[in-house]
Amino acid sequence: MKNTPLSLAFCIGLVGLSVAAVAQTQPSKQTPESTEIWEPVPPVVTPGTASANTSGTTPPSDAIVLFDGKNADEWVAIKGYSPASWENKNEGPLKWPVKDGVLYSTLGFSARSKKEFNDFQLHVEFKTPEKVEGKSQGRGNSGIFLQGRYELQVLDNYNNPTYVDGMVGSIYKQAIPLANPSRPPGEWQTYDIVYQAPRFNKAGMMTDYAYVTVLLNGVLVQNHAAIRGTTEYIGYPKVQAHGAGPILLQDHGNPVGFRNIWIRSL
Repeated sequence: MKNTPLSLAFCIGLVGLSVAAVAQTQPSKQTPESTEIWEPVPPVVTPGTASANTSGTTPPSDAIVLFDGKNADEWVAIKGYSPASWENKNEGPLKWPVKDGVLYSTLGFSARSKKEFNDFQLHVEFKTPEKVEGKSQGRGNSGIFLQGRYELQVLDNYNNPTYVDGMVGSIYKQAIPLANPSRPPGEWQTYDIVYQAPRFNKAGMMTDYAYVTVLLNGVLVQNHAAIRGTTEYIGYPKVQAHGAGPILLQDHGNPVGFRNIWIRSL
């Protein structure tokens, strides 16, 4: 048979497969260096450290600080807490009071971050009122809206029963938390959130859900949970194509305190 470029390539391929098969059956030919990867080198990030005062852990070196205990300059006020509240307007500077390094929700306005984000790691510390008033959803209620649309519930659920898809640690009305590691009212609590934004095609159709992993007080409460759309108080999730979005802190009529808010774009 006359050798052609195609037949030669086929033969070379068979030889290559044979060599690979022999290599797989001879692990002694491998060296530690065979599986070492040296590039690309991950960037150096200096982790936060425990603060000497009461402000919690300091942010890592590459974080964007959204609230450092001094002022609310990174936020604007909005009426309500839906995309319709902030996409085309805001109510000016946020006037939530800052006292002893703590930002308190009040005055009938929610807080919208000036900056917008896609995938991120978010750290938020919060405390519900020490004086217990109300019950169920009327007790220490607030929320952290990821990209301004998807609510991670903030609520005082220490000995306070409520519907489980609306308790602290839930993705509101969508994902029930895996545990309830709530601290007593008035004590600081910590959310650490890893969020992957949803993907949409050119026609505005969702091609992949948003996903979120959440630790509350160091305990896993959401494990790569899918977010199917907007978190609605009444009705089912709505799919709305969007790009980057803000962090939104909800005013729900309770004076919830926030501190040490920082974010890392991923």
